[in-house]
Amino acid sequence: MNIHGNDKRKYILAGAVLLVLFIYIAQLFNLQILSDQYKSKADSNAFYKKTLYPARGLMYDRNGKLLVYNRPAYDITFVPREAKNIDTLELCKALNITREEFDTRMKRIRNRRYNPGYSSYTEQEFITQLPAEEFAQFQEKMFRFPGFYVRKRSIRQYEYDAGGVLFGDIGEVSQRKIDKDPYYKRGDYIGTQGLEASYEEELRGQKGTEMLLRDARGRIQGKYRDGALDTLPTRGKDITLGLDIELQRLGERLMKNKIGSIVAIEPATGEILCMVSAPSYDPRLLTGRARGANHKALSQDKRKPLLNRAIMGTYPPGSTFKTSQALTFLEEGIITPQTAFPCSNGFRFKNFKLGCHPHSSPTPLVPAIATSCNAYFCWGLHRMFGSNRYASTQEAMDKWRDYMVSMGFGYKLGIDLPGEVRGMIPNAKYYNSHYGRNWKATTVISISIGQGEVTLTPLQIANLGATIANRGEYITPHLVSKIEGDTIKEEYRVAKKTLAGKEAYEAVVQGMREAVLNGTCRAANIPGWEVCGKTGTAQNRGKDHSAFMGFAPMDNPRIAIAVYVENGGFGATYGVPIGALIMELYLNGKLSEESEEKAKAIEERIIYYGSDER
Repeated sequence: MNIHGNDKRKYILAGAVLLVLFIYIAQLFNLQILSDQYKSKADSNAFYKKTLYPARGLMYDRNGKLLVYNRPAYDITFVPREAKNIDTLELCKALNITREEFDTRMKRIRNRRYNPGYSSYTEQEFITQLPAEEFAQFQEKMFRFPGFYVRKRSIRQYEYDAGGVLFGDIGEVSQRKIDKDPYYKRGDYIGTQGLEASYEEELRGQKGTEMLLRDARGRIQGKYRDGALDTLPTRGKDITLGLDIELQRLGERLMKNKIGSIVAIEPATGEILCMVSAPSYDPRLLTGRARGANHKALSQDKRKPLLNRAIMGTYPPGSTFKTSQALTFLEEGIITPQTAFPCSNGFRFKNFKLGCHPHSSPTPLVPAIATSCNAYFCWGLHRMFGSNRYASTQEAMDKWRDYMVSMGFGYKLGIDLPGEVRGMIPNAKYYNSHYGRNWKATTVISISIGQGEVTLTPLQIANLGATIANRGEYITPHLVSKIEGDTIKEEYRVAKKTLAGKEAYEAVVQGMREAVLNGTCRAANIPGWEVCGKTGTAQNRGKDHSAFMGFAPMDNPRIAIAVYVENGGFGATYGVPIGALIMELYLNGKLSEESEEKAKAIEERIIYYGSDER
């Protein structure tokens, strides 16, 4: 008889039973103690955990004017298993909806494809952002609809009809964001564009909770433990912008029925004074229950009003770019302010020709900037690429690019708005890939006048103006100047220096001042102020683009500006007068009667995209 074998089987069997029992107990412990899933379902029978939403932070302009604020709104929610035996028609009447709307909403809520988190035990959204006046009507009859609840919210309101692409808007949070950030739950709202998105964490605040007791039928009986476990919401932080809302409104007026951008910067701080993208839209269109329909209409508009052209549009900078070339040639010793180049209606070298308008010849640097001579800057680049100070054309090209990058071109500047693009500054590797290694200055000569492969954003052109105004340094442009109880990022406080020195900048400033006094920017003259400017007429497949870059006053500058009008023709046609009006309003605090008439005339003129104006 094998006694030992039987004992061994007995121990194995007992061990197996104990292992199964242990696993069973461990799973029960996990489900009932460690896991929130079943605990929350059990608790939901006795408690109703109500989320208290905080008010979002407010936005102010640089002069303390309220721009963005909140007004109360209400979400109507329900728990399906509790919402039984209700009078559907009476509910529809109380909420001012049709029976068809009711059925559509219910069908969508129960469809797990659109509502993956659906459970008859959990709270579901029925109507969101109900205005206070409509909620008041529903509240009187709410006792008739068991299982329906109210969640107090707030929706954004805008004091002015300007600044839509800057402020952005808020929308329902996506599932992807919920998965990434545990702060958000289904039905929450989040900044989706503009400053609302960039400063979401500062603006959103912190949610609170309220624990309420239910009875056996799910009806609310009052607070649990007299509110001992409740937490109050913490409102979001207010932010102050460097924006001047009156400049913004004037800019949007002047760009009415046009496509393009205006960017104005305070040189000393890098704060954005105005940022216009045209066509613009009233930010109040993207609030409340009409947001979805209005957003769809704006997104389908062929003129793309939701696109912030100031940071997302890339354009050839045209002659505004000549200032950066002058700085590079001066600092590298390619020219001096006295260096003169010939211009026989353009740049001519062997069989190559690039045209120019009539002016005196030969001309030194200051009048070359003032008259916007193409030939001067072509000769400068030709001399740089042929200089024996560089081992090869490729080395000269990369040195040129280093200067451009130091001035804020070719990469994102880092503004506090989503969606900024970098533009294009080519290097030797780029041209080698297109032409081999035998290309030369005349192959790429158009980059010296802001054409060819070079593209910038209007923000980068405005930042060029601010950098020249500061004689060689800039602070990363930004919209927010102050966050309640907090400081802005270091990059928005520390200046960056370019590769060009102060002497080079002084020469360019003199050229820009002469352009306003006697050159292509005469329309930028503002009585009592020393304005410096540079026009740009950027070639285009259709009508040329009109550009202007400038700043004022010449010493201790307060504003730098770039204006870019698509298909606007010469820089002096639209860019200069628009820039002058913006600067006048900022410097003087108002427009003269004569300037008001000019503003009205510009506002009423229409430019049809890709065709002649009418």
